Order: sequence, then C-alpha cells, then structure tokens
Amino acid sequence: MESIPATAHRVVLTGASGALGRNFLELVGARPDFRVLALLRHESREVAAGPAVELARVDSFDRPKVGAMISQFRPTAIVHCAATGMTFPRTEWFELIRFNVDLTVNLCECAATMPGCQFVFVSTGLAYRPQGRPLAEDDALDTLHPYGASKAAADLLVRSAAAEFAVPLTVLRPFSFTGLGDDRTRLFSQILRAAQDGGELGLSAGTQVRDHCSARDVAAGIVRALETGHGDHHAARVYNLGGGRDEPLRVVIEDVLGQLGLELPLKFGRRPMGRFEPLHLVADIGRAARELDWRPRHNLAHAVWQLARESFPGLAVREPREFS
Repeated sequence: MESIPATAHRVVLTGASGALGRNFLELVGARPDFRVLALLRHESREVAAGPAVELARVDSFDRPKVGAMISQFRPTAIVHCAATGMTFPRTEWFELIRFNVDLTVNLCECAATMPGCQFVFVSTGLAYRPQGRPLAEDDALDTLHPYGASKAAADLLVRSAAAEFAVPLTVLRPFSFTGLGDDRTRLFSQILRAAQDGGELGLSAGTQVRDHCSARDVAAGIVRALETGHGDHHAARVYNLGGGRDEPLRVVIEDVLGQLGLELPLKFGRRPMGRFEPLHLVADIGRAARELDWRPRHNLAHAVWQLARESFPGLAVREPREFS
C-alpha cells in the first residue's frame, strides 16, 4: 500500500472480523478508489482481504500505537464497526462499557487530529427510547439495555466531540441484521446451528416487533456514507439503517425458514424475553433514502441462505430469491 491515489477513499476500519466489517470489505476490497487499513484485535479470527486491504493486529487500547498507525496511513475516514455485547455469553457489563465507549471516543479523538478526516460511527437502533412506532433519528436515546446504553453513551459523546472539534461525523444506527459473518451466537446462527444438529430450539414468544435486514445492505449504507461525503455539514449526520419491516419476530423467523425449506421445531415461549429488550424496534429509514439514496435491497432469507452455505455447509437449504 505504498502508493495511494490522492482521490481514493482511505479508510481505517475496525470490526473487520464481524458481520458488518466482513460485508464492508466484500464491497470495497477490490475497488480501485478504496484503500482500507483494517485494525484487528489480537484475538480476532482471520479475515479474507482483497487487494485494496491491509490488515494489522493491534491492542485496541494502546492509544499511542493505534494513533501512530492511523496517522501514518493518512485516512480520509475512520469507520468504527467494532463492538462487544451482542453474543453469548454476554460481555461483563463494565468491560462492555469500556470497549464500546472508551474505544469509540479514542478513535474520534484520532479523527479530530487529522483535518478533513470523517469519522463514521456505527451505533445501534437499540440506543433509542422505545416509542411503539418506527423510530426516527431525532427520537431520544434512552435505554437500560446494556449494549444499547453503551452505544447510546458513545453516540452522545462523539456528537458532542464532533461539535467541539469540528470533526465531520456520520452516525449510523443499524437495526437487526444478519448475513455472511454472523456465525456466532446471534439469532439466525442459533437457528441454523440447531437445524444442523437436528435438535429443537427454545425461543421467546416472538411477539416482539423487529426490523431485520441483510448485513450486506447495512454495509452498503456505510459505503454510501463515505461516497456522499460530509460536505459542508456543520452538525453530525445521523441515519437509521433497517429493513423497514414491521412484523412480529415469530413471523420473520417462520418466513425465512419457509423460504429456505427448513423444518425445525421452534419452541416459541420457552425462553423469557431478554431483560430490557424493547417490544417494538423498527427503523424509519426515510432520511437515509433521501440523503444517501440508500434502501435495503436484499431479501433477508437470501442473507440467511448465504450464512448457511458458508458457515453451516452440511445443512441442506433452498436458495431464495436474492432481492426483495
């Protein structure tokens, strides 16, 4: 990566081993107008990288070393996807806060030292105060959900820092998503693992309303945020990224399994609802559609099919249509 075209997007990426980072690299890893420095924790799994991507392992909290690596790369943007707290077993509460808040603020500080470097922070729809309706970007952030609270705190802090130090900031708040790379212990990987093992799966009642979309679509939203640039905005840009579906989780799951041709005994109601889980979590995505020209395109069931084909290859699944 010695020669970097002046017109290229030079992006420092965290979270490359997760679902969003994985899909972001799939989208830009071979593009001639992108150069990416993907920062990986020492314990992170291996990542397949395209010709436009450089990988570096680093202690996330070694601020001098991280800062030096970022400064040497001369980024036009820092995209912060890394987070902890949404897989099982849950991260210890204070460790979750340290990682999701402190690391975010440290990276925003790095961006503040480099004029014109955009900071893209991937927050979450779980940061909002539940409203019982689709959530808009101007709705209040207020939750006791540990992961949501940690991201809400970081969200507020980086917006304050951006205003104080004139950092071009874009905050993206994705709602529920799945796809390639989501192979650990979240919902659809649990479902596929149970199907592969030939067992049954105990779930909550499934009456909570959720908004799922493909991780590839969320990653495309990150790309669009970089391509549109921050322009002359003096305030942070904030966008929800979601599927726009307003259905009970049980309906979403049964629809995906039907499209995949999977028969799995799902025991709805066997587990209690998670503590502090919102009953209604749906995105209003109108602002992203207007300002980023972004809309979800991929069929959720196809995203789950891609996950099954790559991470659960012994599972026989029917390929659904790719686009909604």
